[in-house]
Amino acid sequence: MNPKAFLRLDHIDFSYYSRLGEIEVIKDLSFSVEKGSFTAFVGPSGCGKSTILSLIAGLLKPTSGYITFYSEDFNAPKIGYMLQHDHLLEWRDVYHNILLGLEIQHKVTKDNLTLVDELLEKYHLSDVKNQKPSALSGGMRQRIALIRTLALRPDLLLLDEPFSALDYQTRLNVSMDVHDIIKSEQKTAILVTHDISEAVAMADTVIILSKSPCRAKKIVPIEFEKNGISRAVVRKSPLFQDYFDCIWRDLQDEKKEE
Repeated sequence: MNPKAFLRLDHIDFSYYSRLGEIEVIKDLSFSVEKGSFTAFVGPSGCGKSTILSLIAGLLKPTSGYITFYSEDFNAPKIGYMLQHDHLLEWRDVYHNILLGLEIQHKVTKDNLTLVDELLEKYHLSDVKNQKPSALSGGMRQRIALIRTLALRPDLLLLDEPFSALDYQTRLNVSMDVHDIIKSEQKTAILVTHDISEAVAMADTVIILSKSPCRAKKIVPIEFEKNGISRAVVRKSPLFQDYFDCIWRDLQDEKKEE
């Protein structure tokens, strides 16, 4: 692993205790994430994907091992979380939903308000800023949720199955919109998904996780750009199918070992 990677997880273990005793969720998990990269986790249901995000966000503490961030200014990173549901407040219009995080953190400054206006204009959302969330499609609501997160100027975005509640066609369109926005804003992102196609289409690196107790079974670099393939057309390329098949085989092997 790169010793100066933006994020490193070194030999992470995580367990919790129930009336049945100790439950081991993660065992000896190690990987690193480069600044500006897009990483996706795929793995069997219940293997601990969302738990990893909670550990990275500091919502949970590892039983053992280290999670470290590299920063040139030694400041702790600002982490943004995007969940399965957009959690927009129906009694607020779009603009004031976007401001919610800034209000909670007492960061409604002139600079941040200017950033919100720029993001709305840049991503063609200015026309809906006075509408209530109930008037918007599911895909539009997720775009608004992302802008709300970006308004807080996060260094790292954690995406916990943010498209799972959308229909298939909307999911395809919104996932690529979100990818393009994150890349345009030069953010580092980590995505948890059950959808192999989504992981391959969006990520620079796919980390295949084992069944619980979870470990990094394989790390797959996704290299469309190096092969001259635009992200807009990756799903039509033979290389896309190669990546899909590779990841699918590893996940099927996990099921056979159960």
